[in-house]
Amino acid sequence: MKNTYQPGVSAGWRGLCLSLLLVLVSWQAALAQTPVAKYGALQVKGNQILGQAGQAASLAGNSLFWSNAGWGGERYYSANVVGWLKNSWNASIVRVAMGVDEAGGYLENNAREKAKVKTVVDACIAAGLYVIIDWHSHQAEKHQAEAIAFFKEMATTYGTKPNLIYEIYNEPLQVSWSGVVKPYAQAVTNAIRAIDPDNLIVVGTPTWSQDVDVAAADPVAGINIAYTLHFYAASHKAALRAKASAALSKGVALFVTEYGTCDASGAGSVDATSTQEWMDFMKQNKLSHCNWAINDKAEAASALVTGTSPSAAWSDNFLTTSGRLVKGYVQGWGGTAATPAPTPTPTPTPTPATGTKIEAESYHAMSGVQTETTADTGGGLDVGWLDAGDWMAYTVTVPTAGTYTIQCRVASPNASGQISLEQNSGTTKLGTLAVPNTGGWQNWTTISRTVTLAAGQQDIAIGVPAGGYNINWWSFAPVSASAAAKTTSTLAATAVYPNPAQQQLRLPLAQPGATARITVLNARGRQVLSQEVPAGTTTEAAVAVADLEPGVYLLRVVAGGQTTTTRFVKE
Repeated sequence: MKNTYQPGVSAGWRGLCLSLLLVLVSWQAALAQTPVAKYGALQVKGNQILGQAGQAASLAGNSLFWSNAGWGGERYYSANVVGWLKNSWNASIVRVAMGVDEAGGYLENNAREKAKVKTVVDACIAAGLYVIIDWHSHQAEKHQAEAIAFFKEMATTYGTKPNLIYEIYNEPLQVSWSGVVKPYAQAVTNAIRAIDPDNLIVVGTPTWSQDVDVAAADPVAGINIAYTLHFYAASHKAALRAKASAALSKGVALFVTEYGTCDASGAGSVDATSTQEWMDFMKQNKLSHCNWAINDKAEAASALVTGTSPSAAWSDNFLTTSGRLVKGYVQGWGGTAATPAPTPTPTPTPTPATGTKIEAESYHAMSGVQTETTADTGGGLDVGWLDAGDWMAYTVTVPTAGTYTIQCRVASPNASGQISLEQNSGTTKLGTLAVPNTGGWQNWTTISRTVTLAAGQQDIAIGVPAGGYNINWWSFAPVSASAAAKTTSTLAATAVYPNPAQQQLRLPLAQPGATARITVLNARGRQVLSQEVPAGTTTEAAVAVADLEPGVYLLRVVAGGQTTTTRFVKE
């Protein structure tokens, strides 16, 4: 047998294999690198937050809810949650929102609240994540001595760790920057710097941390200081981005330590379009951000569905609409692209007020479909296993001829599905709807389009030109009824006065010809006051607040089909 051994070739292959092995090891090491190992101690240069080596550091992660005892969010102050955010979300930062002057907060029991903070901070350090210690107050200047003592202790304990970020004032109210917020911030900053010379300090700005342009014109003295920008996508849009751009143009760095995908009250619906616009803005300007909030409170801002255990091995089934949307951004941030497949803004599930709702499984004839138990609101069944060529037929009665809005409640893990609305055995095409990627087979959203219908009893069929989705129900309603849907807006904080209030709060009624229902909710979302103003009796309502405990409250006014909200402070 001929000897084919070639030492040179063998050595070459060994060298190549060794090179590939080294590349693989280096690649695995890069994947395993934690955010803090990647960026090191953060620093501010001009209007940018940079890593220790001078590279741009744009972090993405989550804010915990108020830490206050009895509020519900404190259950998630654990190492288990930190590990989940790191491993499942790819979060690079966690914000600890330590409640201060509200019930159950730091001023009531500082040892208890500090223990919660340290649990999360220690877990973040162990995981290699950045962590924000937030003095979560709206009136921090009233407790400056307590803030200084707290941050001196935190700086003494953690000041040598590059993970640490100090947020010394969550959201100042509509108070003077130069006369109130800046003097407080300077005093607390000086106290921290006497112990920790260089870890990042983030300073809140007036009007719930939106007046960043005002702060930029008169900055706090010191190094490695950034300014807090907060937004809620359904309430704050281009005007606030203009203020942020003005601040950046003046050379200060911004840090979005809190944002929501919904209304500023935390309620309403997720505004996916506005959230995407903000993500584009933050990506363009290399801003870091934390989403509000890791909590299971029954409101749009929460990332977790109600009842989620803090010790569970969470899957995406535990995430709300906001949670799923935000997770996509956080997972894919990594300092590069910021555009996951967008989750459409969900619409409410109740039957249209003057329309007709049909459960998808109530067809009188079909081809190729099956039913299953649904996780959508209201439970019951949905129709799935839809493939191209399948169909379902329904008999309906249309009250009058005209233009109607047809809504379809759908779920899909991809964006290739289509619904064809048909009549006359498919020979009449009423219209087609594209089914979006909702993030999963049981992540539901509502899509719609207008069609023209004749009056009387008739068949309408749902055809499937392209499958890969589930459908729970569909409905039709006259366009006039659809157009009359309720709207939600934010009442300017300057419209209610005095704010802060002690005895009485006054507010203008945008629709004095309609009966107004006024409710006040505390920071935990519980209704503490309600009253009704009859139509036509006044153009300005008075709300007695003397009996309320001091703190921040949400004021909600419902009148003429419109809901307006704002926040106020009771002293």
